[in-house]
Amino acid sequence: MSRGSGEGPAGPGNPPGTVHDVGSYGAADTPPPTGAFDALFLAGGAPDDDAGLVRVVDTPEQRVRNPSDLLGLISSAVGVAAVLVLSVVAHGTTEGVTADVRAFNTLLGELLFIPVAVLEGLVTLFVPVAVLAELGVRRLGRQVVESIVAATLGIVLGVLTVLMVGWWGGDDLLRSLSIFRDGAWRITVPIYVVGIAALLTTAGPRTRRRTVRWSWNVLYLALVIALITGQAPLPSVLVALLLGRLAGQTVQYASGVRSERAYGGELVTAVRRAGFRPTTLVRVRDVTAPVNADTPPAPIPDETVTDVDASGAVTGRTTLRALLRNRPRYGGRRGTGADVRTGLPASDTLADPATRALTRTGDARVYAMFTPDGDRRDVVVLDGDRHVVGVLTRLWRGLRLRGLEGRAQVSLKAVAERTAMLTYAADAAHVRTPRLLGVGEAADSIVLVTEHAVGAVPWRDLPDEALAGDRGHAVLAAVWEQLRRAHEAGLTHHALTPDVLLVDSHGTRPRVWLTGWEQGEIASTILGRRLDLVQMLALLALRVGPGPAVASAVRALPADDVAAVGPLLQSIALPAATRVAVRQRRGLLDDLRDALVERLPQVDVQPENITRFGARTVITLALSIGVVTALVTTMNLDEITDAVSRANPWWVVAAFVLGAVTWFGAALTFVAFSPKRLPLWRATLTQMAGSFVALAAPAGIGPAALNLRMLTRRGVELPMAVATVALVQVSQFVVTVVLLVVLSIFTGSGGLIELPSITVLLAIAGIAAVIAAVLLVPAIRRWIWGKIRPTLEQVWPRLSQMLGQPTRLALGIGGNVVMSLGYVLAFDAALAAFGQSLNLIDVAVIYLVGNALGALVPTPGGLGGVEAALTAGLTAAGIPASIALSTTILFRVVTYWGRVPFGWAAMRYLERKGDL
Repeated sequence: MSRGSGEGPAGPGNPPGTVHDVGSYGAADTPPPTGAFDALFLAGGAPDDDAGLVRVVDTPEQRVRNPSDLLGLISSAVGVAAVLVLSVVAHGTTEGVTADVRAFNTLLGELLFIPVAVLEGLVTLFVPVAVLAELGVRRLGRQVVESIVAATLGIVLGVLTVLMVGWWGGDDLLRSLSIFRDGAWRITVPIYVVGIAALLTTAGPRTRRRTVRWSWNVLYLALVIALITGQAPLPSVLVALLLGRLAGQTVQYASGVRSERAYGGELVTAVRRAGFRPTTLVRVRDVTAPVNADTPPAPIPDETVTDVDASGAVTGRTTLRALLRNRPRYGGRRGTGADVRTGLPASDTLADPATRALTRTGDARVYAMFTPDGDRRDVVVLDGDRHVVGVLTRLWRGLRLRGLEGRAQVSLKAVAERTAMLTYAADAAHVRTPRLLGVGEAADSIVLVTEHAVGAVPWRDLPDEALAGDRGHAVLAAVWEQLRRAHEAGLTHHALTPDVLLVDSHGTRPRVWLTGWEQGEIASTILGRRLDLVQMLALLALRVGPGPAVASAVRALPADDVAAVGPLLQSIALPAATRVAVRQRRGLLDDLRDALVERLPQVDVQPENITRFGARTVITLALSIGVVTALVTTMNLDEITDAVSRANPWWVVAAFVLGAVTWFGAALTFVAFSPKRLPLWRATLTQMAGSFVALAAPAGIGPAALNLRMLTRRGVELPMAVATVALVQVSQFVVTVVLLVVLSIFTGSGGLIELPSITVLLAIAGIAAVIAAVLLVPAIRRWIWGKIRPTLEQVWPRLSQMLGQPTRLALGIGGNVVMSLGYVLAFDAALAAFGQSLNLIDVAVIYLVGNALGALVPTPGGLGGVEAALTAGLTAAGIPASIALSTTILFRVVTYWGRVPFGWAAMRYLERKGDL
C-alpha cells in the first residue's frame, strides 16, 4: 500500500485486512485516509527534520479522575469510623489526658488570648480568601467553584455528623466529642475546620500552591492551640479534618482534576531525555472491531497535531480534520511527495497487531516513534495518576495469592525501575522480548522506549492455520522454550495473557516473544514458577484445546513439573484476561485435569489451597467492622463493664457449660443423619471447630461447610453429602418452628406473652389474609417454589431413607432439641447471673425468635443482629435496658466469643488427623 494513497479504507486500492485503527478522517469531498499517519502526510507531511521540529499526534486529556482520590475518599471514611470507635474504647485515656490539660487551660487561655484570636481570624477569613484569590489570579475559575462546593459539602457533612451523634451516639461517644462549658457537656466538632480542610484539599497540592501550603500550616497550628486551651477535644479535631478530606476528595473525584501527564512538548522532552531525537510521535489506540473491505473502521475522536521545536516549546497546534480540510486534492494515488521524501511507513505498519496488543497489556499510553533515519520504536508512557491502580492490583494479588511477592512500588519511578530491571534480566536470559532502549521522565510521566516486534502477532490474533500440523507443534515448542529460559534464570512473569505472547510464524522457524514483564519477579519461588506454567497451559488450551496443550507441555518440560501443575489448575491462579476467557469456555479446567491424568496417571489433580483469603472474607470483614463500629459507638461501655463485674461468676460458668452442651446436640444430629458411620467424638469436635469458622461466615454457614468437608473426606459422594447437610439444616429449622409453636400454645399470662387481644387477633388475621392473597398470584408462587425447590429436591431422597429408620430419625430430632434447649438454658443462666428471672418459656421464646431474626443479618454469627434482637426482647419483657444489654453481651461471650479458642484447637486437631 502506498503511503500517500488517497483511496478510502474500503476502496479498490486497499486490499481486505488493511489495518485502520489509528484514525479514520477525511473531508466531505475526499475519501478518508487509511489512518492518522497517512492523514498527517496527505495534509502536508512531517515537519522539516533540519529545523528540529517534532510532530505529535495525540488527544491530550485536560482533566482526569485520579484513582488516588477515590482511595483517599474511602480511607477518610474509614478513618472517621476508626476515630469514633477508638474515642469510645480509649475513653478513659483521653479523659485522663483532658483532665491533666484542663488544670492549666485557664492560664494558657489568658496568655494565648491574642494569638488564638489572630489564628482564628486567619483560619476563618484570610485562609479561604487567600487561596481563592491565588486560584483566581491563575485563571483557574473551575477550581474556584469546586473549592467552594467542597467547602459547602464539608460543612453539610459536619452538621449531619453532629446531628447523628447527638441522636444515636452512646454516652461515651458523646463525652469523647464534647467539652465542659457553662456547667454542661456540649458536643464540639469545629464545623469551620471541616469546611476549610475541604477547600484546601480541592484547591490543589501543597507543592504547587503556595497559599495552600502555608494555609495548612496555619490550620494545624490553630488546632493545636485549640486543643491545648480546651476549645475542642482531640477526637473532634480528627473527625473534622477527616470529614474535610472526605468532602474535598469526593468533589475532586466527581469533577476530575487537571491532568499533570506529559503531553506535547513535555512528552517530546521525556523522549529526548531517553536519548532519542524523534521526528514523529503518534498515539496508538486499540480498535477491537474487525476491519475488512466491506466495513470501514469506526472513527475515533479527532487527534490534535502539535509541532514541538528543539527546545521543547510548542510552535503550532491544529487538528487532523483541519489539516485535511485545507490540503490540496489529488486524483488517484500519490506516488511521490511527503511520504517519499521522509521514507516513513504507512499506517498499517504504524499500528500493527503487536502494537495494539501493547496497548492492552497494561494501563499505559503507547506511541509509535520514528527517527530521522526512519527507524520505528514503541514508546510506553507510565502516568503518575494511574500508578495507584497498578500498586493496589499488585498488592491485592500478592496478599491474596500464595507464591507471589506482595510488595508494591510506592512511586512511579520505582515502577519504571522494576520494569527496566525485569526487561534487562529477561534479555540477559536470552528470552526473546523487545529490548528496553531508554527511559526518560517529564511532568508526572515516565517514558520507556523499546524495540518494535516487527512481524509479530499476539496470541489472540494468530490465525488458526498457523497452529495446525507440524507448524503448530513448532509454535507450541517455541512458546515453552521461551518460558523455560525465563524460569532457568529465576524469572517469573505472573501475567501471561493473550496479549503478552507474540508469535511470528512466517519464517522457516517460528519466533515467539514474551512481553509485559511489569508484574514479574526475579529470584522467584518454585510455587511462583508453577503458577506461570498453569497460566501458560490455560492460555494454550484456549486456542489448541486441552489435549494438545498438555501434550506440548509433556514434550517440553520434565514430568515432575507437569505433574505439579495439577493441584494448581484453578481460576484464581490465572490473570484477569485469561480467567475471563476460561469462564466463557465452561469445563476447560476440568478437561485440562482429565488430559493431565490421561498423560500422567499418577498425577494428583485435587485442588490445593493457594489463596490466603477471598473476596467473601473481605466483604465479611467489612460488614463486621461496620457492625462493631455501630455497637461500640452506641452502647454504654461503663454500664456494661459495671454490670458484668457484678455478675455472679457461678452462673457465668453454668452458662458456658450449658452452651457447650449444644456441641453435643449438633453432633448427635450430624451422626444420626450421616450415611456413613461417624465417631461421635470426631463429630463433636467438628461442631466445636464450627465455632471458630463462625468468625468469618454468616450464622449457620460455617458449621455446614465443615460438616460437608468431613463427609467428603470420609468418602461420601458429594451429592449425598450435600443432601445430608441440607437435611441437618432443615431439621434444625423445623425443630425451632415446632418449639416456638408448642411454647406459644403452653404460654399463659406472663411478663412477655399474654393472651392476644382483639386488636392483635385482627392484625394476625389481616396478615394471614395478605399472605394468602399473595400466594394466589401465580408469578409469586413460581418465584417461591423456585427458591425452595432445589433444597427440597436435595433433602427429600435422604429424608425418605431416614423415614425408614425411625430410631435414627428420632435421634437426629432429639439432638436438635438438645441443642436448642442448651442455648435457651444458657441464656436463662446469663439472665440469672444479674439477679433477674423470667418464666423459662418466655426466655425460650425470646431466644428462639431473637436468634432467628438476628441470624438474618449477613454478618459472622449474626453479629449485631442477634444482640439487637435479644436485647429488644428482654427489654420488652420488663428487664431494665442496661441489664438486658449486659445479659445479651454475657450470653454472646460464653456462646460465641469464648468458644473461639476451643474451636481453633479442635480445627487444628482435625486437620492433623485428616478429617478436615
